[in-house]
Amino acid sequence: MEHDRTTTLQAQLRRMLVSAILDGQIPAGSPLPSCRALAQSLKIARNTVVLAYQDLTEEGFLIAKERSGFFVNPDVLSARPKEAVKGGEGPASADEPDWVTRFKCRPTAQRNIVKPANWQDYPYPFIYGQIDQTLFPLAAWRECSRQALSVNSVKEWANDRFAEDDPLLIEQIRTRLLPRRGVRVSADEILVTVGAQQALYLLSTLLFDHKTTFGLEDPGYTDARNIAGLRNCRLVSLPVDEHGLILGPHLDGCDYVYVTPSHQFPTTVTMSLERRHALLERAAEKDFLLIEDDYESELTHAGSPQPALKSLDRHGRVIFISSLSKTLAPGLRMGFLVAPKALVAELRALRRLMIRHPAANNQRTVALFLADGHHDTLLRRLCNVYRERLAAAVTAIARHLPEFTVNLTAGGTALWIKGPKDCDMAAIAAAAEKRGVVIEPGAVHFLNQPGPANFCRLGVSSIQTERIEPGIRLLAEAVREVA
Repeated sequence: MEHDRTTTLQAQLRRMLVSAILDGQIPAGSPLPSCRALAQSLKIARNTVVLAYQDLTEEGFLIAKERSGFFVNPDVLSARPKEAVKGGEGPASADEPDWVTRFKCRPTAQRNIVKPANWQDYPYPFIYGQIDQTLFPLAAWRECSRQALSVNSVKEWANDRFAEDDPLLIEQIRTRLLPRRGVRVSADEILVTVGAQQALYLLSTLLFDHKTTFGLEDPGYTDARNIAGLRNCRLVSLPVDEHGLILGPHLDGCDYVYVTPSHQFPTTVTMSLERRHALLERAAEKDFLLIEDDYESELTHAGSPQPALKSLDRHGRVIFISSLSKTLAPGLRMGFLVAPKALVAELRALRRLMIRHPAANNQRTVALFLADGHHDTLLRRLCNVYRERLAAAVTAIARHLPEFTVNLTAGGTALWIKGPKDCDMAAIAAAAEKRGVVIEPGAVHFLNQPGPANFCRLGVSSIQTERIEPGIRLLAEAVREVA
């Protein structure tokens, strides 16, 4: 038995025995080795084997016979359906469908961010959107998970919640998260989603068709562009500058405009308050709606964040989406959407057809994590750490790559970097990867192709401070090699 550090020896032994029984490797009615013999064979404690045997006996996998030992229960295998006879592994039949001709769209053909699946194995992962697991408050999360598994909590979340979300989580979003952004709404104006991306997908499904004109910041969020692309709607490039989205005539023909005012994606700039007011006035005047993605506003490193567009909206023209991916963990897929209750009601009905609702046990755990103040503590820690890391990255770039310019940011977890005009960041990324450095070329974020090749994004959320300077020094070596 290979030891797995992620679980106990008893759990590993149980899993191994269950697999052997269900796969027929231990025939029905066969005796198992004695506890002492198996313990000696596996070099584990005898008590570990005793507990695993007892557990499997209680669940009906084994039968304990006095003075004889433990035997595989024949009823376990007899209750299983027989496997269907598998066909041969020869060439495909001519009758098999041609799937390619049946696809109505090809998501795999869309341009998207590409990074190594094993990025955690690289010593210098300047990856965006991932977390440094050493910063995750594991003890606090485990305690909240334990509370969510109490008898009373299970009774509450075990039921189907397609018609509503966890009331405790909605209350925490309404009273703890949204007021920080200046947003005050009622519970029926909030919908929990499987991350911010599901919110975008739901909105595009409900509101977009081939006649829709959708304005996107350029450069901008790749998945917003790709999700809208599935609806065959018209995409309009909206330029940005050091103050965020530029207001101009390109806005006037849009039905919906996607905007990231807190930290523009991917340039990280913050939209000025004056421009926010002007954008809201323009939306009312020209009759378009704004989809505000507030994806990492709480990670502010200096002063107070600018108020959300939603908090300034007096005409109901802003749909607000956010998530906890950047503060908790992207694997939790926990986000939310704020909109007028009539829109939320339709989105909830649409969500029911897709997934019914996000996992209720996760909703309750997140709600407890927020209610107990753990999220506030984590935010303070993350802001301090990310401020330090971004400063280290800016200093290292100035030292090793003085010909590169950096967008300084008031928060967030990444830097948007511009190289010399003839710089090919894709080639540099490939050369850097050979040195253990992972960066993200920026061309994929531009709507019109080919996009500028001399941009890249450098994330700091998953790399520890002491590795930043050595990593950028190696990145500079890759730049010189390609040049």
